[in-house]
Parts: sequence; structure tokens; C-alpha cells
Amino acid sequence: MRTFAIRSLAVVGVSLLTIACGETKKEPVEAAPIHENHANHDMHSMHKESEPVAATGQYKRGDAVPSDLVCMVNDAYMGNKQLEVEHEGKMYYGCCEMCKTRIPQDATVRAAIDPYSLKSVDKAEAYIVIVGNNGEVAYFENEGNYQKFVAEHKQS
Repeated sequence: MRTFAIRSLAVVGVSLLTIACGETKKEPVEAAPIHENHANHDMHSMHKESEPVAATGQYKRGDAVPSDLVCMVNDAYMGNKQLEVEHEGKMYYGCCEMCKTRIPQDATVRAAIDPYSLKSVDKAEAYIVIVGNNGEVAYFENEGNYQKFVAEHKQS
């Protein structure tokens, strides 16, 4: 069951990466490794510096990361501080102006499913961990749930 949930989260994450900050016009561009749809944003210059850097950055797979280094729309560790988006007294983070606009308007990007408890968690309050080799993150209710998740998967 948990394996299915994790795979589902991975599929949702990849889907979000491709649609979260969708392009508005088609122009020839150099392909980006993860955020291909970011290529035509007005913030393109920022994105070149903001691609997930889990493999080369300070943090690696399995590390908890500060929320301000995560694009909460794309669920990706970005390696540098993201744009702050305050909503209902909580702080969320996005990598571009489109993310900044979407966070207050779309409740689905403010919540995630804890892979251990399978409960919905608010991304602004979550314990965030890099779970993929390309900066993909997962949100846990707390560090304890993350530790239980790791222990459970070591036994499998």
C-alpha cells in the first residue's frame, strides 16, 4: 500500500513539474533538465540558477531541507532561497511569479500527503526531505514519521 502511495506521489510530482508553471507561448529554447515548462517564463534567468541541485548542492537524498529552499508548487529542492508567499498567516515558497500567484489560489499546492501516515500535511508546516536524485522532496508531518518511514523501508 505504501509503495503504491509513493509511486503515486512520484507520478503526481512529475506531472506537477510539467504543468505547474506552464508556458504561455512556444519559442525555441534550450531544454532544462527538470523544469522544461519554465523555459519561456519572464523569470527564465532566475530559473537557470534555480534548477534543483540535489546531486551537487549542499543537501543530498535523505536530507531534511529548509522550507525556503523548496519550490512548493514543483515539490523540488532548488538549492537557493525561493520567493516567499504568505497565505493565511503561513509562509510558502515558490520558484517563480507564476508559482507565487498559484499558491494562494490553489489549495492543492499547499498540501501534500505524508508518505508514512498517508495523512494530508500543510507544506508550510511539514518536515521536508529530499527523496529523489533530482531534488524531488516529500513532506512529512514530523521528523518521527520520516524516521519511521525510513526504518520501514529498510526492512522491506
